[in-house]
Amino acid sequence: MKIISLPESEKSLVRKAMQQDRLAQKKLFDQYASPMLGICRQYIKDLHFAEDVMIIGFTKAFKALSEFDSERSLGAWLRQIMVYESISFLRKRIHDFKEISEDVYLSDQNLIETHSELDTIQFYIDQLPVGYKTVFLLYAVEGYKHHEIAQMLDISEGTSKSQLHKAREILKTQLSRLAENQTVSYGR
Repeated sequence: MKIISLPESEKSLVRKAMQQDRLAQKKLFDQYASPMLGICRQYIKDLHFAEDVMIIGFTKAFKALSEFDSERSLGAWLRQIMVYESISFLRKRIHDFKEISEDVYLSDQNLIETHSELDTIQFYIDQLPVGYKTVFLLYAVEGYKHHEIAQMLDISEGTSKSQLHKAREILKTQLSRLAENQTVSYGR
């Protein structure tokens, strides 16, 4: 007779992880590392830095597990931590979100034709100045309101709205250029 071990419930793993059970922490890390890296990667262009931020986020999460509300989704709680850690990382790299270069338009030489549509969009988002990109992701992806973004980034609500508008305009321009280039190449 073969004994099949059933996977531990998430609540059980969280309880064990709260008691500093390293195996439980590793299981939770293994379960959530990939999606949490994806979240960090949305904000941080460099994969190595994104991985560092993710590790810091998990370390803080494991230390703060006693604050976790078990009625809430662990994934959502970790996601929030990763977003805040990513923003914290960006804050350390950028002294003033208000001073952003307008020189962000990509040349056609930077187009990477082998990317899928989502990879292409991510490529263009990565090219945005950090302030534009951060506001865009917080608003469009994470669903924060402008007053929340302003508070998180220590900017005015007007600056948040302006940066979102400019990010959208840049992305619209870049995607229009891409569509025109594809139409021209398909039309030949």
